[in-house]
Amino acid sequence: MERGTEDAPQPFGADVVDRPGGLGGSSSDSGVSSGDSNVPAQQAVLVILIALSCSHMLNDTIQALIPSIYPLLKKSFGLNFTQIGLITFTFQMTGSVFQPLVGLYTDSRPKPYSLAVGMTMTLAGLVFLAYAPSYPAVIAAAGMVGLGSAIFHPEASRIARIASGGRHGFAQSLFQVGGNAGSAFGPLMAALIVVPHGQREILWFSFAALAGIVILSIVGTWYRTRLAERPRPSQKPCATARPLPRRKVILSLGILLTLVFSKYFYLVSMTSYYTFYLIGKFHVSVQHSQMMLFLFLGAVALGTIVGGPVGDRFGRKRVIWISILGAAPFTLALPHMNLPGTALLSVLIGLIISSAFSAILVYATELVPGRIGLISGLFFGSAFGMAGIGAAVLGKLADSTSIAFVYEVCAFLPLLGLLTGFLPDVERKSVPQDENTRGTR
Repeated sequence: MERGTEDAPQPFGADVVDRPGGLGGSSSDSGVSSGDSNVPAQQAVLVILIALSCSHMLNDTIQALIPSIYPLLKKSFGLNFTQIGLITFTFQMTGSVFQPLVGLYTDSRPKPYSLAVGMTMTLAGLVFLAYAPSYPAVIAAAGMVGLGSAIFHPEASRIARIASGGRHGFAQSLFQVGGNAGSAFGPLMAALIVVPHGQREILWFSFAALAGIVILSIVGTWYRTRLAERPRPSQKPCATARPLPRRKVILSLGILLTLVFSKYFYLVSMTSYYTFYLIGKFHVSVQHSQMMLFLFLGAVALGTIVGGPVGDRFGRKRVIWISILGAAPFTLALPHMNLPGTALLSVLIGLIISSAFSAILVYATELVPGRIGLISGLFFGSAFGMAGIGAAVLGKLADSTSIAFVYEVCAFLPLLGLLTGFLPDVERKSVPQDENTRGTR
């Protein structure tokens, strides 16, 4: 398949096919009519988006399982916080390194069934984790789960865009909210199943991986059909926004990656160490701390689904402003609150800060048209990498000082949202024809 033609025609013809323009290059857009009746095509798109979201939920439920059983692993293998941070570092960095490479490869060579392959790798890591006899075996299992996610995310993000009907923010949010829901369910399931009964009970989560393999095989068949039916891109020129200079694009990507750093460094402080913070400061039980983590991650899931549609309607730059900088007052107050106040502020922080990633990712794809796999892999990979590095750094900081001090430091991270002011306005003011009605003629 030729580079730049990876965006298959939309079922109701609503997307714009991005042509490769490189960094700061131009893009030509071509609408493609589906030739099908409008209502069934819209249903087909929604089914695919829901399937991707559900599979993302299953994938991230398994991922969230790993930090959720840290108290169990800490006791079983006699680990310190630095060693716990290295577990997160392993599966996050595995995803970080491989995701951009997978995305770059599939930009020119789409692989419809790579999603199912990625979930199969995750299943293998899950089984290995259940029977891991030592700390190095836990590290190896975590790396396998990270590799499965690295294969999954870039191509899943591409298919979500293909099925978006031009509503890229909505599609990315729906895809993302599945992952956030999985991240919330992971600790809850761990509290109910694994923590009370032991490490071997992790095997129950293999059913989630098997369900994901089935769903993603169906999605892969749909994607393969769309690739086979893809007509040649129209050569008719369409009006596009004037491309930004390469230097400005690179600077903007750097700012976006810095914002990803601020978001995910803070989030990993919650996902990896929030339970220890609650146990140490308020003397709650492990199950109680995991329930509070579930509340936080549930708020993250809710905030994610809101961020994309709001960005489609009011502009992604505004969403980035609010979601990063807007969390600062609450993160600064969190270390000084009592238990009910901590629970309330954690929910508010989750709601606000979680809306950023969908807006950042779609904004970045508009900066660099025609490189959906690369950009998705870069930003998903950066998110994984930042979280992995953050887990290791914050674990070391906690060993050297205290868990409470970690939250006092991380409270200042959302102030990096001030950098949003340097981002250019790249969203299109107009398009050749209404993307939401194309293909309904």
